[in-house]
Amino acid sequence: MAPLLLQLAVVGAALAAAVLMLVSFIAFITATKMPHLHLHEEEKFFLNARGQKETLPSIWDSPTKQLSVVVPSYNEEKRLPVMMDEALGYLEKRQKQDPLFTYEMIVVDDGSKDQTSKGVFSSRGEKILMADADGATKFPDIEKLEKGLNDLQPWPDQMAIACGSRAHLEKESVAQRSYFRTLLMYGFHFLVWFLCVRGIRDTQCGFKLLTREAASRTFSSLHIERWAFDVELLYIAQFLKIPIAEIAVNWTEIEGSKLVPFWSWLQMGRDLLFIRLRYLMGAWRLEQTRKRK
Repeated sequence: MAPLLLQLAVVGAALAAAVLMLVSFIAFITATKMPHLHLHEEEKFFLNARGQKETLPSIWDSPTKQLSVVVPSYNEEKRLPVMMDEALGYLEKRQKQDPLFTYEMIVVDDGSKDQTSKGVFSSRGEKILMADADGATKFPDIEKLEKGLNDLQPWPDQMAIACGSRAHLEKESVAQRSYFRTLLMYGFHFLVWFLCVRGIRDTQCGFKLLTREAASRTFSSLHIERWAFDVELLYIAQFLKIPIAEIAVNWTEIEGSKLVPFWSWLQMGRDLLFIRLRYLMGAWRLEQTRKRK
């Protein structure tokens, strides 16, 4: 019996090694380069408050605003106006209280894929906030992220990130979810921890505040454009030793999510494995530091 079990163990180990080699080979040969953010001629300019044409800003320029808010948007006709009303109400009130406070909002809509990078690379803020269009996170919670960011000082090379987190709501969400969705959630959390990012309990909350330098370094190396791009962003940040604060925020589930429970989680699981393998094998590399203009 023992020799048979030993043989089965050897065969199993050999099959596992073969599968890993096959997956690694597929990950390597299908590795794409970083998305090329091509701008059409009409996209190279924008109209300022006076209705005049200005050249689109660049993340590599010096900042001219205190805060840039980047909102990825795809078919958000119903949810975006509500989020914008809350965000602009808060920002206008803050500006009245502090006339030196300046901000901009960039809504990124490219019709299909999430091109948050396109908005980040045109930001003019000293700090850049990524916020979901559904408004699930209360916008005034930006103050919590700002405090978390400041608590990380001194920032190495002016780089730091504060991530909004729903981890404190996990028990409540488990009680409301089906066993299947709960299993998928825990499986995803395990893969994130095992393959890519450790020390951050909630990588997927779409409410993240980055210093300008942290945004330029991390987004210039992003390859993933789908749901798992948050994980790659934090994987790059940890590789670069950028300090990260995880901050509990108020969060409410909003109807109209584009996430399809099983297939989206399956796609994210594949992306997590490929993130790890492609960086490990050198198919993906981090961008070198770019100098400001």
